[in-house]
Amino acid sequence: MEHNISVGLDIGTTKIVAMIGRKNEYGKLEILGIGKSKSLGVHRGVVNNITQTIQSIQQAVQEAEAAAELKIDGVTVGIAGQHIRSYNIVII
Repeated sequence: MEHNISVGLDIGTTKIVAMIGRKNEYGKLEILGIGKSKSLGVHRGVVNNITQTIQSIQQAVQEAEAAAELKIDGVTVGIAGQHIRSYNIVII
């Protein structure tokens, strides 16, 4: 994956969206590909079937990769819910 490529993944209750973009010469985000899938395995913001959720994520990512004509190897993920706790760990 190119260094200036960014990938976002939004995992919602009704749909999962993957977006691939890069910063253009003017510093603005250029969208290269978008993929969407129905959010299976997620109910009210809670993953209750991990296998279905993984399949939905894979479908959205594959659609975005096909649209962008790129293969990605990492994403930034957005997921919300009262049950979510996040930790930021840096290992040197």
